[in-house]
Amino acid sequence: MSFDFALLPALPEIVLAVGAMVLLMVGAFSGEKSALAVSGLAFVLLVIAAVIVYAAPGGRIVAFNGSFVIDDFARVLKILTLIGSATTIVLSIGYLANEKIQTFEFPILVLLSTTGMLMLISAADLIALYLGLELMSLSLYVVAASNRDNVRSTEAGLKYFVLGALSSGMLLYGASLIYGFTGTVNFAGIAKAAAQGGLGLTFGLVFLFAGFCFKVSAVPFHMWTPDVYEGAPTPVTAFFAAAPKLAAMAIFVRAPITAFPGIAPQWQQIVVFVAIASMALGSFAAIGQRNIKRLMAYSSIGHMGFALIGLAAASPEGVQGVVIYMAIYLAMTLGTFACILAMRRNGTNVEEIADLSGLARTHPTLAFFLAVMMFSLAGIPPLAGFFAKYYVFLAAINAGLYTLAVIGVVVSVVGAYYYLTIVKVMYFDEPAESFSPMPRELRVVLALSGLFVILFFAYPAPLVSAAAAAAKSLF
Repeated sequence: MSFDFALLPALPEIVLAVGAMVLLMVGAFSGEKSALAVSGLAFVLLVIAAVIVYAAPGGRIVAFNGSFVIDDFARVLKILTLIGSATTIVLSIGYLANEKIQTFEFPILVLLSTTGMLMLISAADLIALYLGLELMSLSLYVVAASNRDNVRSTEAGLKYFVLGALSSGMLLYGASLIYGFTGTVNFAGIAKAAAQGGLGLTFGLVFLFAGFCFKVSAVPFHMWTPDVYEGAPTPVTAFFAAAPKLAAMAIFVRAPITAFPGIAPQWQQIVVFVAIASMALGSFAAIGQRNIKRLMAYSSIGHMGFALIGLAAASPEGVQGVVIYMAIYLAMTLGTFACILAMRRNGTNVEEIADLSGLARTHPTLAFFLAVMMFSLAGIPPLAGFFAKYYVFLAAINAGLYTLAVIGVVVSVVGAYYYLTIVKVMYFDEPAESFSPMPRELRVVLALSGLFVILFFAYPAPLVSAAAAAAKSLF
């Protein structure tokens, strides 16, 4: 195999990494005036990477001595992740300029973090998994604290870094236990050696799952989420809520299904517990929130619980449900954060739910789209959010996990309360002072995600079939 051909499967990652280095030089030599150009070029690089992933030949490709795999699952998740990162850059342009923190580093850190995410999605051994995870996380720690003059932002970055380091240590400890008991770091090798199970291996798996739970902000490793979501600049919060969640969920699905199929009953119990705890906490803890970013943090914890129902089923149908759920979750989250970024009054961003009072009378279109996002997040038909839950619940029922499905439905009803509270504030409360006009880039993101959420039921086939192909490639 020639050198050129050996690197070909990792071409999207190479494009983003090299592009990030070039843009870093451009920013370093041109200074702050290059911020807008760097953001534009970063967006173009993410689009190019998505085109490369989409245009790559089909089938399963294994590279770098089995540590890096490209299959339909990786392709679908990579394209979704790149869409999330590219949209985040679009959402950030106006905000960073308004807040006078328009630094060229932000889009470069997004590119580097996305490189880690793509590597994480394709990881087929424990070392590649850790490399991808750390490359993704290190950039996230920096962007969380990117507003250096704001105490909440620096606090968010510090909390995220300290807890992230702890979770990385736990994940590494789990990986070393798994390596010790199986004698290999490769997922295929672990699957052969792990068929007979054993207590030590289960311990390793628990620690590995602890690291994954932190990255997707699932209970009991969710504690960083509300503080970091509230403290970080809003486009950074949108980024946290979108792309890294997809990459972390991808490895959360790939690792147990490809490396531990022989001991599925053991890890299914862990996933069922995490799913129920996350759904419950996400639904009940959000009820008393007054800050919309904190509310979205608890909402995100709950939604990760719903997505994990699909993994708990441990079937191709369950994985298909997870992929559909994460794609729809991405659209709903980006649309909601476009609305949150539009909450601007007298030159400053406001974040309280009370600031949305009477929005239907002052900004009827914005209120309509935000209401659509809230109804969809609550899982009300015929919006896309209903179908996201439908596919994971169906997979759980077909796998015999009736209790899990019933708990999921009941908790959905509790969660609907706080989404509908926002709709009530917008449509029935007395109008507050009007917001500033919505920037064009936010309108585009909101319109596209809103139309996807509203019209998904009319033509779900492309996403459903892509998710089915992705699921099949893991089994």
